[in-house]
Amino acid sequence: MDRRKLLLLSGILIFGFLSLSAQTGINSFCIESKKINSGGMYVLGGWALANIAWGVYGWANYTGQLRYFSQMNVFWNTVNLAIAGISLSSTGQMDCNVLSLTEVLDRQMKTERTLLLNAGLDVLYIGSGFVLRYFAGKSENRSTLLRGYGNSVIMQGAFLLVFDLAFRQVLVNHRPLLPDNLSLSVTPQMTGFYASFSF
Repeated sequence: MDRRKLLLLSGILIFGFLSLSAQTGINSFCIESKKINSGGMYVLGGWALANIAWGVYGWANYTGQLRYFSQMNVFWNTVNLAIAGISLSSTGQMDCNVLSLTEVLDRQMKTERTLLLNAGLDVLYIGSGFVLRYFAGKSENRSTLLRGYGNSVIMQGAFLLVFDLAFRQVLVNHRPLLPDNLSLSVTPQMTGFYASFSF
């Protein structure tokens, strides 16, 4: 075998090995990301189910503020449960074997940005709850309804604020676990192949 063919074969073998190693690293990172996302949605779904059960009981058995507090918990967490279910379904359909590094990172960065945006909305929810409580003191007919709803929105917003920030931090902490050699560039040269890595 002449030198040129040997160099070409060596280059192909090295490139194949490095590509396989990179893909294995991407798969491991992607699988762990799926576990983190699923875990987060199980937490959200568990919170939603507990609040719905508690809310249905309170709605049926309490009166006044507690009844409206329970009622809003049911309404609010029906949405939370739907979000958790849709997200779990989407995560379950994600195939780590066919996703590129760029696609995996894009998904993670999109989730991180969404959680940060949600945290901002959570602050608004908490503020809205206090506004409802404020107007409860000015309304004779709807005082108990506004106070009950306001207390529920404050509690739900506070939980979501902690949840979104903690969930995002877990994802941020996961990023450095990417293998160092995933960004691989191979260029054909006259004398063989030139491989470069981005760290």
